[in-house]
Amino acid sequence: LMRPLQGPRGRSAVVGTVTLCLAAGWALQTPGGVSLVVPQPNINATVAQNILLSVEYSCRGVATIEWKHVSSWGTTSIVEWRSGNYVNISTVYKDRVTTFENGSIQLRNVGMRDAGYYFVTVMEEHGTNAYGTIIVNVYEIIYEDLHFVAVLFTFLAAVSAILICFMWLCNKSVHLFQKKTTHKLTASTTEEIELETTEC
Repeated sequence: LMRPLQGPRGRSAVVGTVTLCLAAGWALQTPGGVSLVVPQPNINATVAQNILLSVEYSCRGVATIEWKHVSSWGTTSIVEWRSGNYVNISTVYKDRVTTFENGSIQLRNVGMRDAGYYFVTVMEEHGTNAYGTIIVNVYEIIYEDLHFVAVLFTFLAAVSAILICFMWLCNKSVHLFQKKTTHKLTASTTEEIELETTEC
């Protein structure tokens, strides 16, 4: 024979067990939300450089990641993909973007138009979203200035070499001139001595 549970103590144990089971089931079914970390919110780059727009997201469900670029030229959609599924890259960025599992993207060969704000959105299938922003500054290498410095340096080196050669030639000429003059003086002195001797 089985005895029925006696008193309020037995009932509370049953209610507690049922509540615990329901809570565990609810926790497994309810999305835990999305977390997104942007480790480097400011990036400085030079023209033609490759940059990594790094983020790290986590969520329980399947996430969709979307990147957009906002600048003075307007808003452009870069890429959108679902973890483990399709990747949809905008035609403007087709050969310049690489996506990563953690939500990051790499942008190759940046130009001045790539400067601006990059917005990333991580959307979980249950409707929870997380947002992040990265500011990218792109600086131009002024090749004209470097070219001018290189040309000026080459010109000055050439002028210095010419001056050194000219000074060497002048020095040689002066040396030869002095030698000839000394030789002539010696010859004329010898002639004078011979004349004096003859006169005597």
